[in-house]
Amino acid sequence: MNLKFWTIRKKKELKSKTIFQEWRDSIVFAVVVATLIRWSAVEAFVVPTGSMENTIMTGDYLFVSKFHYGSRTPATPLQIPLTHQTIWGTEIPSYLDWIELPTYRFPGISHVKREDVVVFNVPPLSQNKGVKYPMDLKTFYVKRCVAVAGDLFEIRNKQAFANGVPLTNPENMKFEYRLVAKDEINKRNFTGFHISSDDYFFLGRSPENLAVYEMFITKKQFDQIKAAPYVVSIKENDIGTPDPIFGASLNTGWNRDDYGPLVIPATGMKVDINDSTLVLYGEIIKDYEHNSNVNIQQGKLQIDGVPVTTYTFKQNYYFMMGDNRHNSIDSRYWGFVPEDHVVGKPLFVWMSVDSNAELLDKIRWRRIFTVIE
Repeated sequence: MNLKFWTIRKKKELKSKTIFQEWRDSIVFAVVVATLIRWSAVEAFVVPTGSMENTIMTGDYLFVSKFHYGSRTPATPLQIPLTHQTIWGTEIPSYLDWIELPTYRFPGISHVKREDVVVFNVPPLSQNKGVKYPMDLKTFYVKRCVAVAGDLFEIRNKQAFANGVPLTNPENMKFEYRLVAKDEINKRNFTGFHISSDDYFFLGRSPENLAVYEMFITKKQFDQIKAAPYVVSIKENDIGTPDPIFGASLNTGWNRDDYGPLVIPATGMKVDINDSTLVLYGEIIKDYEHNSNVNIQQGKLQIDGVPVTTYTFKQNYYFMMGDNRHNSIDSRYWGFVPEDHVVGKPLFVWMSVDSNAELLDKIRWRRIFTVIE
């Protein structure tokens, strides 16, 4: 009889990875880590418009904290990592809306306060290129919070008030002016006043053959350019026809400079349902309160087929405005920002590029590491 003894098998030698495998693993690891950091802690944004000038400039690159107000769980899991809305450099959607999850917010170290600068997903369809994006893929906006949940908000002659108390005006807040000059002004003159080409527009000639400009400038810039020898006159621009103001159908006197009073909805706040309240709150009850089968007709509200005479709000809302007060499409035009649309708090500028400047002046060195306040 032959006996077989146990033998120790030789361990298979580990094969070394190819360069391709090493690069693949490194890229996958980097993408996973970057995605987690971007979702939970800090995300980089670039600012494409001047609605927050001069606090935030067009071409500023911002680091935005997610942990200040608490990071949100993703609503759209089927998305290419490190993209937003579309694949880089194309119009091809970077996500599939087959699955949309309810979102939850982790505890933050702070909460949105009046006068905070906030990054958020802008709510209405009109500000999202007419595309019905999932909530977390809506277009990012950055504005200043001028009223929080439960506040009574009002603007009187360009001064914002919350609960009757005037808000602190940002140091470099801008307004719109009409300038008349003896002749067309050289770009060098505007540059000397630190007025970028995005902030002035040549409107043409007056009947007296004078050059007419529309400008968005600070009070300091106004005082400087007013003294220039080639300036005939400069004054605040008349609004002219009424703006398409949110809630203006309640009061035809509301405009961008005189607005409200308006109560900002808060969790647990009750409102009676009538024509007036539905003008202000009907859209958020229908679109942002996570109700199903909402029907609004002739001043009446139905939810799941049941008539509703009073409504209790399920989340907080905020009112946001740009510091470039006459060149900002903000809550005055499209309404409230729901709490679940809040993304984070801008911390500082890590790079700033002026696309209209000459080659050597494109980087705004003085803005790098500027803290956002």
